[in-house]
Amino acid sequence: MQENGINSKNGGERYFFEGPHSRLSEFIFTLKVLRDFIRGFRAFHFLGPCATIFGSARYNEGHEYYEQACKMGAALAEMGFTVMTGGGPGLMEAANKGAKQVGGRSVGCNIKLPREQKANPYLDKWVIIDYFFVRKVLLSKYSYAFIAMPGGYGTLDEFFEAVTLIQTKKSKHFPVVLFGKHFHAELQKHFEHMLEEGTISIEDLKLFIVTDSVEEAAEHIRKHAVEKYKLKDRVTIKPSWFFIEKK
Repeated sequence: MQENGINSKNGGERYFFEGPHSRLSEFIFTLKVLRDFIRGFRAFHFLGPCATIFGSARYNEGHEYYEQACKMGAALAEMGFTVMTGGGPGLMEAANKGAKQVGGRSVGCNIKLPREQKANPYLDKWVIIDYFFVRKVLLSKYSYAFIAMPGGYGTLDEFFEAVTLIQTKKSKHFPVVLFGKHFHAELQKHFEHMLEEGTISIEDLKLFIVTDSVEEAAEHIRKHAVEKYKLKDRVTIKPSWFFIEKK
């Protein structure tokens, strides 16, 4: 099926957002979304508690933010978290690399894009997802902490998704870290403007911390995730023979 030069098989998400289509094509799209979810569920079900790091794909090794993301990944892995990222290059790669360097588990939830996005070499396990909204659910579902490193629209989208889920009580109050005070300085000013205008409350500003310190971020996560939810006491889920599962 093709419309305006867009193949519904390869460009399904864009095709879907063009408006209503035939009932058959909408049903097929729904099945593809279900397939994406099942692919993610099977890959990530037995990972144990995860911490998700968001960040730009455009910062390379040697950049200050790359090195900080690497340290962040290592700090989370040393606490026992499986480090989850979008699986791509840049700061995602750095976080996965940091986890691997200290012997931790490192996974990625990748997305099909025309450029920038390919699986980095520091992943123990990854999936490639067709649809952005499915990917965001998977990046949230398995994690007890969220760290937004410097990034672009996608990183901010993921950060606000995590904060909104907590604000609206759709998820538990997991720790959220916005990393990089200088990078996010104007965003912090906008938060203050939102507070002045009454579109958020003072309590909403307590849903996350802003820091330049990997140590401060790690301690915040230790207190509000590891200790609060007693993560080390969680019983490991065993694979089921019925679903032909394996860790």
